[in-house]
Amino acid sequence: MDWRQYEKEAQQAIAAASTAGELDDARVRYLGRKSDLAQALRAVRDRESGMLLNGIRAQLEAAVEGRRDTIENEALEQLYAQSSFDVTLPGDQFRSGRLHLLTQVKREIEDVFLGMGFEVYEGDEVTDAWHNFDALTTDPGHPSRSPSDTFYLSDDVLLRTHTSPDQIRLMESREPPIYAIMPGRCYRRDTPDATHSPTFLQVESLVVDRGITLADLKGTVLHFFRALFGPEREVRMRTSYFPFTEPSVEFDVTCFLCNGKGCSVCKFSGWIEMGGAGWVDPDVFRNVGYDPGIWSGFAFGLGIERIAMLRHGLTDLRLFWENDVRVLEQF
Repeated sequence: MDWRQYEKEAQQAIAAASTAGELDDARVRYLGRKSDLAQALRAVRDRESGMLLNGIRAQLEAAVEGRRDTIENEALEQLYAQSSFDVTLPGDQFRSGRLHLLTQVKREIEDVFLGMGFEVYEGDEVTDAWHNFDALTTDPGHPSRSPSDTFYLSDDVLLRTHTSPDQIRLMESREPPIYAIMPGRCYRRDTPDATHSPTFLQVESLVVDRGITLADLKGTVLHFFRALFGPEREVRMRTSYFPFTEPSVEFDVTCFLCNGKGCSVCKFSGWIEMGGAGWVDPDVFRNVGYDPGIWSGFAFGLGIERIAMLRHGLTDLRLFWENDVRVLEQF
């Protein structure tokens, strides 16, 4: 057989193929297992014939691959020409998401306390009356126990009204010393308005150790608010009353907008009320099995929404929960 003529015919057939199917037919005809070339290669016995036939096979295989690339490129070009969408153009840039403002503030609060050696303890949002009220020495007739104030799931099971039940559960689970904060979502039957919501975020701090004094409480609160609102902040305490602390205090921080000079945000007093605190009541220690003669400690709590509102000049906490992107994308 004239193998050079064979190669020439095969090259012409491969070049004439206009579709993948036609190209595959030409490949099978000239390179397939039943082709003349394949049969001759099986029967070859001398070096010269083997080199000739293998060279022809290599040339035809290269021609097939080259023609296949050309056919695929032509098909893509035809597809591009028929489509109004140019796949070679850069894609649209999607904006990356971000943490909700309240989550940002919550994590910043956690970071400040972690830097002071505190741990973060997160409890359950569903609790019982013992942990939410009784262990905290809340009087049986206290208005907060009323179904008009608290979401009850049954006679004894409820949605926590503050994160203080987490303090009780933490103390029940271990021996002192304890340095911890408890951030979380709380629930109360409040009518939504600019300053109230039936669901809100709160963070409480609990310290139990030997030799703890009110000076430790003030120093902790002062460091915390200076970390959040700037090193110029000052803190003052005013006597107050809470069922689970004795003595109880409320703490104010110098206004971070006017720096204590007086403005509309601080009602021209120079101070902003931030939350409640106090010395842990000895009866609370007794309820969790601690000896108040050995252990002492303090607790304080504040609303995360309030911190976010004050830092960013927002006047309505409903903005946090309405998920209006025009508001949230600013933070």
